Amino acid sequence: MEMELDNINLPDVPMEMLTSLPLDVEHWIALARKSPWQATRMNLNTFARHAVFDDAKTVRLVAEKLRDREQIAKSRVLPYQLMIAYRNTDAAVPAALREALQDAMEIAIENVPAFTMMRSGNEQPAKVFVFVDVSSSMASPVTGHRQGATTTVRCVDVAALFAAAILRRNSLARVIAFSDHVVPVELNPRDTVMTNAEKLANLPPGGTNCSAPLVLLNREKESGDVCVFISDNQSWVDTSTKHGPTETMKQWQLFKQRSPHAKLVAIDLQPYATVQAKSDSDVLNVGGFSDAVFEVVANFVKGPQGPDHWVEMIEKVAIN
Repeated sequence: MEMELDNINLPDVPMEMLTSLPLDVEHWIALARKSPWQATRMNLNTFARHAVFDDAKTVRLVAEKLRDREQIAKSRVLPYQLMIAYRNTDAAVPAALREALQDAMEIAIENVPAFTMMRSGNEQPAKVFVFVDVSSSMASPVTGHRQGATTTVRCVDVAALFAAAILRRNSLARVIAFSDHVVPVELNPRDTVMTNAEKLANLPPGGTNCSAPLVLLNREKESGDVCVFISDNQSWVDTSTKHGPTETMKQWQLFKQRSPHAKLVAIDLQPYATVQAKSDSDVLNVGGFSDAVFEVVANFVKGPQGPDHWVEMIEKVAIN
């Protein structure tokens, strides 16, 4: 079924004011066709509940809007927002729109900053290692289990998104998966984020030995500019002992002997009280995840930054 509704006029007011009114199906369809890009992304389930997508033309127009490169650039959307939208769509949202969200996610990766470092006064690409935890606990929701507020986005989905974005934006990047040992995996930068997520999710599960990737790099005598761990909190439970540094920090110090300028980033998707590595001028701990993490890590890699830098970054955040 296709409906010609281009002549329906809606007042030029915020969408929230319209959706609070008793609209009929034709008004809802007109609203879906004319709504701004961000509003469309955020209201797919609402439109589905009001039978908007029973109209084939509207499905086609909304899909074209969602994957429109110019509107994606104008909205400044980053891929994590789109992953949430993709994972949270109801079954009533047509497959064509879910595919459009995936396309938009791939385009939005272009908005992710590349990792660079200053060398001899010149900004150059950084050699990046991304260590992705694929242990059993990574299949849990990234929000944890919260009554009435548990997301369908898994920790492994977020890890795959981060790894895919870094691979796409950094030609010198290498991804190493680990559980209680290094798990062989090949991620193609040209594959979609969700393809890579499923590839990581389908790896054999296990426990968590976060020193394993660094042991591998030290065995290979590799050097680099930045190592990024992305894990749920299970990786960092052995933070401190009475007997000295953790095995991870021992391996990190060995790596630093070959790459004294290198930096370490530990992203805890489900942070608690402990961290594997204490924050320092060359160590950054990040708790939780949002699209802002990409810029925070990129700024840290580019460094150096002292405490004043991070205060300045926080003050720039707009609170709506």
